Amino acid sequence: MVRPPLPFSPDVEQPSEGEQKTIDGIIQGMTEQSETVEKREHHAVRASHAKSTALAVGMLEIPEGLPAELAQGLFARPGIHPVAVRFAQGPGERLGDRVSTHRGMSIKVFDVPGEKLPGHTTETQDFVLASGPTFPSGTAEGFLRDGTVIGKATGLPEGAKSAVSSLARNFNKALHAFGMESSKADFFGHPFSHPLAEPYYSQAPIRFGDYVAKLCAFPVSLAQDALVDWRLDPKEDEDGFRHATVAHFRANEVVFELRAQLWRDADSQPIEDASVEWPENVSPFVTVARIRLPAQDAYSAARQRYFDEAMTFRPAHSLAAHRPLGSVMRARLQVYQALSEFRHRENGIPEENPATIEAVPA
Repeated sequence: MVRPPLPFSPDVEQPSEGEQKTIDGIIQGMTEQSETVEKREHHAVRASHAKSTALAVGMLEIPEGLPAELAQGLFARPGIHPVAVRFAQGPGERLGDRVSTHRGMSIKVFDVPGEKLPGHTTETQDFVLASGPTFPSGTAEGFLRDGTVIGKATGLPEGAKSAVSSLARNFNKALHAFGMESSKADFFGHPFSHPLAEPYYSQAPIRFGDYVAKLCAFPVSLAQDALVDWRLDPKEDEDGFRHATVAHFRANEVVFELRAQLWRDADSQPIEDASVEWPENVSPFVTVARIRLPAQDAYSAARQRYFDEAMTFRPAHSLAAHRPLGSVMRARLQVYQALSEFRHRENGIPEENPATIEAVPA
């Protein structure tokens, strides 16, 4: 029998002593990483998920009749909301696809009324998701530690990064043969699979109205099912993930179910450590909405400039009812803003958090 969800209260979070100093260290380290990339590319790019693979618009459909524990926040009222969705590769630099690491799926939902987090002034809700159900670093302290290693590696030649990615990918493949896996190995060496054929996770929890949850976007269309066995040969195409994803969008509707995993057990579902996977036998993922992205040109020149250069996706762009929770999320609230400000300042391009879908180019 599934346990009832635990209620949200402000004391579900337990910040560690000195956390702000840790967050300041993350910002400093990732800014230095961005400066290294800017010197090489002569342009500032996102400090993570820099290389986009598809840039789509569509609709988020919230069904009628959700049970009370799921009809929370954005999902409290049935209806249809426009969305803009950015798919991207993980590194904070634009590398060839043989460096296949973790991936991201950032969702901006429009026409979202309600109380927002301080500083968020438009009627939007962002969900920033990534491949893999956990964030390997776990906490802000781990984020700083692992980020320091990544930062030192940023100046290495691309061939060295490809070798690390290959080693991590093969190690994880060996683990899978024994029924095991490593989230950190997957982070650095993700399979050469199709970006539209896998789920994307919030990894860390968010407030879910009266409760707490993690979110997942899970692919559900038959056309996406057919992509499960697709594998890229990066020797043939160093931008193959983008080419394959854009080609699929050109001919097919892409559909993801947005699912919530409610917080039901404080022991097995920690709030502060995002490296712990919440067991689905304690709390299964349950569908709260469906994202429909119709067939489209998902990489027009105008759209690429807008999504990659101007538009921002942040956990801080949120309803108060979906406030990010836990150590990693508290870090992200500050880190995303600082790095976005750096990127836009260096490039001389004002950052945009559009209020309506009409701002997004065709």
